[in-house]
Amino acid sequence: MRKFFELIDKNLFLSKISKKISFGNKNGAVKKPVITISREFGSSGSIIAEKVAKKLGKKWKAYHSEIVDKIAKDANLEKQIIDKVDESDVSIINQIIGDFFGKKYVNLSNYSKHLIRVLSAIAARGYAVIVGRGSNFLIPSSLKIRVITNMEQRIKTVMEFRKVTREKAISMIESSDKKRSEFTKQLFNHSNRNPYHYDVVIKTGGLIADDDAIETIVYLAKKKFRL
Repeated sequence: MRKFFELIDKNLFLSKISKKISFGNKNGAVKKPVITISREFGSSGSIIAEKVAKKLGKKWKAYHSEIVDKIAKDANLEKQIIDKVDESDVSIINQIIGDFFGKKYVNLSNYSKHLIRVLSAIAARGYAVIVGRGSNFLIPSSLKIRVITNMEQRIKTVMEFRKVTREKAISMIESSDKKRSEFTKQLFNHSNRNPYHYDVVIKTGGLIADDDAIETIVYLAKKKFRL
């Protein structure tokens, strides 16, 4: 794995960039470390996110898309998240929203507004691994990771964990891909499959096992955020 990390350094010049990089947006708003993980359904991205947060230490917490959705749909949970943001960082929430959406924010659906506020609050708190929901677009200062794998592995994973037939697994994968693509396009006007939206795209299975992916993300986070 050491040679693998050395190769990353050589290709991405992270050792040089880390000395100059600002962790905030153009106005320096987001100063705390955040990792965003976009993943294909059945790629083990959520499991990887959980283990990355655990490996980085007690400060870190993984926020899965289902959890973020639940908070966005519950006013009390949303308030709890925002209330936990340090008073000095409260303005960051509005700044993140303003930088990306500007005046377009007022035209978003109520759910989208709540979702954006929740994601912005989590980013303001920092030390978070956010899974899905287009968080990489909203938080450009994050370490942006995309986790993919080949279709056969996705089918196998879905069959195993969801206890469904092969036909059902394929149907679930196709449905998930379509919904995630439409969501990202509608809210952020971007394609979640475009590799240029990410710092690193990791294809698990075969050469890169889940543990290798976890170690790589942790390594990159430490380099980027000087942890």
